[in-house]
Amino acid sequence: MVTEEKIRRINELAAKSKRTGLTEKEKAEQTALRNEYIQAVRGSLKANLDSIRLVDEEGHELGPLQRKKKYKH
Repeated sequence: MVTEEKIRRINELAAKSKRTGLTEKEKAEQTALRNEYIQAVRGSLKANLDSIRLVDEEGHELGPLQRKKKYKH
């Protein structure tokens, strides 16, 4: 879970990187925090997308296979 404290730290490291640069330890910390943040965003997006339900014009919910056939691009 990405806490407010971790987000604050990501921002601190980004600002320091622009001002004076980071040590190797700080670069590793920044990379780890960014990866954790990206994973959290992806997980949230996937959960949101998984909760979307499509219905046809008659109000019938489309299952995964029906969606692929009907909305193939």
